[in-house]
Amino acid sequence: MTVTTVNQDEINAIVWKACDTFRGTIDPSEYKNYILVMLFVKYVSDVWFDHREQYERDFSGDTERVERRMSREPFKLGKGSDFYTLYENRNAPNLGELINIALEKIEEENKEKLDSVFRNIDFNSESALGRTAQRNERLKNLLNDFNDPRLNLRPSRIGNLDVIGNAYEYLIGRFASDAGKKAGEFYTPPEVSELLARLLDPQENDRICDPACGSGSLLIKCAKRIHSEKYSIRGQEVNGSTWALCMMNMLLHDMHVTTRDIIWGDTLKEPRILEGDNLMKFNVVVANPPFSLDKWGSEGAEKDRYGRFWRGVPPKSKGDYAFISHMIEITFREAQENGRVGVIVPHGVLFRGSSEGTIRQKLIEDNLLDGVIGLPANLFYGTGIPAAILIFKRNKPDDSVFFIDASRAFEAGTNQNKLRERDLEKIVQAYTTRETIEKYAYRASREEISENDFNLNIPRYVDTFEAEETIDLKAVQAEIQDLEGKLADVKSRMAGYLRELGLE
Repeated sequence: MTVTTVNQDEINAIVWKACDTFRGTIDPSEYKNYILVMLFVKYVSDVWFDHREQYERDFSGDTERVERRMSREPFKLGKGSDFYTLYENRNAPNLGELINIALEKIEEENKEKLDSVFRNIDFNSESALGRTAQRNERLKNLLNDFNDPRLNLRPSRIGNLDVIGNAYEYLIGRFASDAGKKAGEFYTPPEVSELLARLLDPQENDRICDPACGSGSLLIKCAKRIHSEKYSIRGQEVNGSTWALCMMNMLLHDMHVTTRDIIWGDTLKEPRILEGDNLMKFNVVVANPPFSLDKWGSEGAEKDRYGRFWRGVPPKSKGDYAFISHMIEITFREAQENGRVGVIVPHGVLFRGSSEGTIRQKLIEDNLLDGVIGLPANLFYGTGIPAAILIFKRNKPDDSVFFIDASRAFEAGTNQNKLRERDLEKIVQAYTTRETIEKYAYRASREEISENDFNLNIPRYVDTFEAEETIDLKAVQAEIQDLEGKLADVKSRMAGYLRELGLE
């Protein structure tokens, strides 16, 4: 196999240019679906034809053996459902309909992995893509962009490079940048996902779950920390189009998942990741749930069939502790299973009172909270507020809680701030050693937290106060007097000049 040098930046630029077809006419939160689906189809087609040609060479045209090998491919493509057939028909008057038919065939051929994944995307939509002539022109341009020879994603060309996965993550990030507040529905910045994965440290044979999985980046980062395929992942996502995006993202990153592993549904109102009639249990549970979700289902929480809210029912307008309660309940309790949770939350979760204060107190008294990490502001698309990471662990060796104020270490960007590698390393190192670092980290005892009325506001534990420089008042007064003397001298000379000129 001859592997060509592939420039990831060039690939990213090509797929981003394809968005020009829709810019200014369709909202980014909508046109991302067309771009990402077409990239998926292009990649699957390139792999399919590359492998077929290889088998035809290997088996000297033995059709039966070739077809037998092709039947074992991770993705199947029926006749006429591939990208290149669509490209050949780019001038067809019913191009949108032909693309829809191809997607239906791909779903049918790969039902276990792709069942209903393309249900929410319509390439023949007049309301989204315009009337027939305009729609056909846009779709033709889209196919032309993806037919760029530099976008050849065949394995024989790119080898084992994760070009397609990287391009997909790149697009998701760019769409999040353009999508404003809607970005929070599907995107966690990669460096934040990486930080959570390092803090939770997934191991071989772990079960990993994200009950608000968005585009799947947290699950992917956790899985990539395990240098084998001895793990299992599960996720649930309430938004249908985001769920479809997650499925494609996972599959393009070579995650071996099906639609039974990544499930479309509302975790709080109807958890669907089950073992029999009970909630499935996990070693690692991670999430970036929507901040302070309104109308999350509080009205049915007291009678929840799984008993998730026994520590208290969160307020109906703020679902943060509903997600936290669910995540803790689905962790293994046994010491050898090492159940642990990492969740991104708004700072209000640390100190708000009422039912949230009651739940927070019980979690601390149950010795589940292990760490509180304050993040910089403006890390997340859609909100500029600073967030925090809460780490919960079963079977802790002591009752301390480790606080880190990482809010001041970041790379400032034009639109978003970013955690650098050295910032990630410092956080993980501090959390691992659990040693006090002046103005950065502090290990608090249960008694200290109790004395603070179970308020977890980070400045109560990590003193970041910077004393102002002492002012020498005598020196300042002497400087003022000196300046006043100089000013009087200047005024005197100016008056003399004016007299000489007869301008007094």
